[in-house]
Amino acid sequence: MSGTSAQRADSDLRRQALAAREAARGLAATSAQVRDAGLAAIAAALASERDTILAANAEDFAEAQQMAARGALADPLVARLNLAKGKYDRAIEMVRSVEGAEDPLWQTQRATEIDAGLNLFRVSVPIGVLGVIFESRPDALIQIAAVCLKSGNAVLMKGGSEAARSNRALADLIRRATAAVDGLPAGWLSLLESREDVREMLEQDDAIDLIIPRGSNEFVAYIMANTNIPVTGHADGICHVYVDKAADLDKAVRVAVDSKVQDVSTCCTAETLLVHAAVAAAFLPRVVAALAAAKVEVRGDEATRSLAGSADVVPATEQDWSTEYLDYILSVKVVDSLSQAMTHINHYGSAHTDTIVTEDRTRAVRFLQGVDSSSALVNASTRFADGYRYGLGAEVGISTGRLHSRGPVGMEGLTTYKYLLEGDGHTVGDYEGATPKPYTHRKLEATWQT
Repeated sequence: MSGTSAQRADSDLRRQALAAREAARGLAATSAQVRDAGLAAIAAALASERDTILAANAEDFAEAQQMAARGALADPLVARLNLAKGKYDRAIEMVRSVEGAEDPLWQTQRATEIDAGLNLFRVSVPIGVLGVIFESRPDALIQIAAVCLKSGNAVLMKGGSEAARSNRALADLIRRATAAVDGLPAGWLSLLESREDVREMLEQDDAIDLIIPRGSNEFVAYIMANTNIPVTGHADGICHVYVDKAADLDKAVRVAVDSKVQDVSTCCTAETLLVHAAVAAAFLPRVVAALAAAKVEVRGDEATRSLAGSADVVPATEQDWSTEYLDYILSVKVVDSLSQAMTHINHYGSAHTDTIVTEDRTRAVRFLQGVDSSSALVNASTRFADGYRYGLGAEVGISTGRLHSRGPVGMEGLTTYKYLLEGDGHTVGDYEGATPKPYTHRKLEATWQT
């Protein structure tokens, strides 16, 4: 999918990608103190320019509400846009949390003495240049920028068009704030705004190291099919709550409702509730009533509809079990065993986040080991599957793949490693031939020092 050199040279995006590559090399060599100063500057600018950012966001939000009124945009997606009601303050708090986190770079992962005076260190380093495409959440731009800066990665970002004004204002603020910090290179953050920019970004395989898309299955499949750049991330978030036969039903109601309604527009929102047959008659009327009070439409299998005691339960179809609603809809199914629950999750789920409610530790462990998800939980809402809530500072996205990183991708997930070998005139010839010196290959407790 790579373009020719001539085509690349004529492009504004090409220049941004090359500037990001140069900036990434500079960022990798910065101290933790310099990167933290950049994060402090971002947090301070967000606080001082609150009115400007919220004014831009209010314009986006008002336009999105008009789109929703015309049926052109779903209400939960509109809610994502709004930075008011505490979301802006949480974003500032998140930047400060990233600033206060341990430096993820140049940490010694392994140290080995190859021979006396010849020491090998494996240390963490940035990936380099990231291309991140995210949904219509302007607070996601703040998270992504903060995590990339802390981990020493340059980034090209493309947000949803519904948040164009908010994203533009935020990217400008972040660039200005970090430009005032000595030691931080220019060009480490660029904001893309058109679909054509995305298409062209996918061709920059010599300048961009990793693409992280956040969106639908179709969108992620398109990204993967149209680039030679490695891609990580997730498509659908089809998450489950399983209420075991050994569940505390009070806990189960709380966990099931929070997993669905705390924020229906997120990828870690529960879309399917599985209930063990042994507790279904006692549990289903309670949880269906609680969900109805939260204006959730319940779609149930035949057993659910029979036991729920509510005429409002809609018949579920086969498609419901594999649907990410991102709305006030929940599919519910009665299962006969823990094994059946795990089989259902592994077949229909998206390897994102799934939780069991149970008081039986043995059954909980079976679930944690048997469910093939990037996050598996016990007696806790699926909504905890978030970089900030996990203590990662923030996240750039969720990965449901198996390579490099899984689950919420925070600072550590945006690092790789390199080997550093320090000797004193050592040559391989001394360890070969008729009388070779032996290698010691001794584990060292030492850490690499800058």
